[in-house]
Amino acid sequence: MKTPFLYLFIILVLLNSCKQETAEVSSLINYQGEENYSVIFGSTVVGHLNTQISGDTINIDFDYKNNGRGPTMKETLVLNAAGFPVEWHITGNTTFGNAVDEHYTFDGSMASWTDATGSDSTSVEVPLWYVNQSGSPYSAILTARSLLKAVDNSAAVLPAGTLKLTEMEKTSITVDSTTVNLTTYAISGADLNPSYFIADSDQRLFAFISPSSVTVRKGFESKEKELRAYAEKYSTQRFEALQKEYAHNYGKKVRIANVKIFDPNTLSLTELSSVLVEGDRIIGISAPDVVGEDEVIIDGTGGTLVAGMYEMHAHTGDEDALLNVLAGVTSFRDMGNNNEVLDELIAKINSGVLAGPRIHRLGFIEGKSEYSANGGIVVASEAEALAAVDTYRDQGFYGVKLYNSMNGDWAPTIVKKAKEYNMFVCGHVPAFSNANAMLLAGFDEMTHINQTMLGWVLEPKEDTRTLLRLTALKRLPQIDLNSAKVEETIDLFLENKTAIDPTLAIHEALMTSRNGEVREGTKDFINHMPPNTQRGYKVAMAEIASHEDDRDYRAGYDKIVETLKMMKDKGIFIVPGTDLGGSFFYHRELELYQQLG
Repeated sequence: MKTPFLYLFIILVLLNSCKQETAEVSSLINYQGEENYSVIFGSTVVGHLNTQISGDTINIDFDYKNNGRGPTMKETLVLNAAGFPVEWHITGNTTFGNAVDEHYTFDGSMASWTDATGSDSTSVEVPLWYVNQSGSPYSAILTARSLLKAVDNSAAVLPAGTLKLTEMEKTSITVDSTTVNLTTYAISGADLNPSYFIADSDQRLFAFISPSSVTVRKGFESKEKELRAYAEKYSTQRFEALQKEYAHNYGKKVRIANVKIFDPNTLSLTELSSVLVEGDRIIGISAPDVVGEDEVIIDGTGGTLVAGMYEMHAHTGDEDALLNVLAGVTSFRDMGNNNEVLDELIAKINSGVLAGPRIHRLGFIEGKSEYSANGGIVVASEAEALAAVDTYRDQGFYGVKLYNSMNGDWAPTIVKKAKEYNMFVCGHVPAFSNANAMLLAGFDEMTHINQTMLGWVLEPKEDTRTLLRLTALKRLPQIDLNSAKVEETIDLFLENKTAIDPTLAIHEALMTSRNGEVREGTKDFINHMPPNTQRGYKVAMAEIASHEDDRDYRAGYDKIVETLKMMKDKGIFIVPGTDLGGSFFYHRELELYQQLG
């Protein structure tokens, strides 16, 4: 009577064994536990990226603050046995405070996602990687593990486009007695430029690298410059290759024929002409049909020839340099940078190795604080600030720019020292000060229109080293431009002949962009951009949490335009710069100036 039960027991055991034999193994089986990274800007640790992997689930904590701002993100990511995401939740805030609530799910046949641009879904026959909009750099290593198994290390991704993984080189890093064997990679296809990261021999993320910052495994922070140099090298190699393929060195005179020329004095176009160039100089303007001996002729086909444009508020990198030349921006005023990186870039542009604008440099001087922008020279005392002026003079910089964490009480002494060297001085308004104090100190130019206008709405103890210097722009509608405090500031501009670098285009982007709407200034070119770049131009920069926020930011932008029109009418000199990388945004800056008359 007991035999049937024995058979049943054996059958159950066998079935259970079969289940165990066919159970799918997690793609993360070899990566369980914690992984911790430091985020570094300018050799200063400014944040962290921490992961906790348990089973198929990855929890990510990503947070850094450079220049008083930066993203704060929490991610929960679930992978299937093949290593593709089936759930992905990202919450937090972007660099400028826009709230993030991004989600992705895949149920085996349908992929669905919601990001700042809205919601969408599509049916897919096989799982695909989703390119997140707001997450941390950690997804690079997860995507790479899939791409390493793909044909040509390339695969279609969601929401659109194709990613390609390229191995750059094998290398190693040694700290104390620990050596880690590494492989550097580039991932391209989603954005205008590739992103670069480094994996160890177990395909664990070791570092995410760029020319300006590094996110590196804890314990290896001392190798930040060495790691950043890889990104600099790869970026330079890419643009050197483009330069070799597309640049022309004619070795003779070049005549641009059949063009009209814009005359800025009469604000009109000339009749058709030809313009003769030799080397880097225009040597003649003639009738459209004039042809000299041994010249290269470029037919302008009746178009308009304008002088190269001058971007007055740039933070130059080689990724911006070529795009600006293509957009007609041939000169940059660099307003603060990693000095070593910019030294190398300028040398390569001047030698013809890379294409880029002519660059004129201001020396960036920042005060040391928890909110410091970690570029240029960061100082902790007035004596160090004066020494920074000496350094920039000795290195041939034409002027200096002071920044948010600087002690405003030092400004008069710094300006005096710079003027002794005939150096130009401009900058932000240091925290707990105001534009009037900087104008009295002798600034030649005020940087960003918000830096001046905040002095009309802030209380004395409010801290502009934080995002308050942006969120307080909601208060601008309350300003009475006929008030005594406004009149006092305008009079100081006029008495000191101080210019304003308003960066109007970035204020338009900050105050009028909204989630899901194509940003003004990008509509002419957005459809020609890679998929993730397009998504980025449909996202608000600031947090618009209410109808009142929407109303006040828009009205605040209108008040900025009204203020600049008043400044222009009173004779204050306005210089066009974007703080947005130049290129097409410089054109937007000039378009916006039409509102000023």
